[in-house]
Amino acid sequence: MEANVPKNHWEAIYRTKQADQLSWTQAIPATSLAFIQQAQLPKSARIIDIGGGDSTLVDFLLDEGYEHISVLDMSEAALIRAKERLGNRADRVEWIVSDITAYTPVQPFDFWHDRAAFHFLTTRGQINRYVATARASVVPGGYVTIGTFSENGPEKCSGLPVRRYSEQALTDELTRGFRKLRCLTENHITPFQTSQNFLFCSFQREGQN
Repeated sequence: MEANVPKNHWEAIYRTKQADQLSWTQAIPATSLAFIQQAQLPKSARIIDIGGGDSTLVDFLLDEGYEHISVLDMSEAALIRAKERLGNRADRVEWIVSDITAYTPVQPFDFWHDRAAFHFLTTRGQINRYVATARASVVPGGYVTIGTFSENGPEKCSGLPVRRYSEQALTDELTRGFRKLRCLTENHITPFQTSQNFLFCSFQREGQN
């Protein structure tokens, strides 16, 4: 039962709260879009949003003409909300209900995006599985962008403990198989008008290991 606690937690969150009641909500995911645009990928590139929930990132990617978008989240309720928002356009997206630490990719991706999922992994085993999955999922030359709480960010989110990162600490986690491209920090203003400091780093997949 203990392993199901996080999933049950997120299902309850998305079944009882609206977007404007969730701290991570963004009207426009500008930083995420900028990282994806800077990769200069073809519209046929495969993009996966890890822990995407009902984020509007997928809406903007569809607007920009990307043809192969996947959204992964452990909460089925979150993905249902996203699909309902998108209407007929939801059929153009692959929806994956899974815990990222238990996910096995069935196809390679050109771009792996994660805003606010990685910092919920607090044990060494979870982190190692996540990084191994990213390494197995992203093609050589492909990209990983992770947005996580910085050292100045909150110590908890949605009632759960999180792991905060410096640029060096996040880079160290992806040393094997990835080359850091750039990092930035930004303050996310929540729907409650509070501030959360995020660290975003992008990496490029190297070699085959």
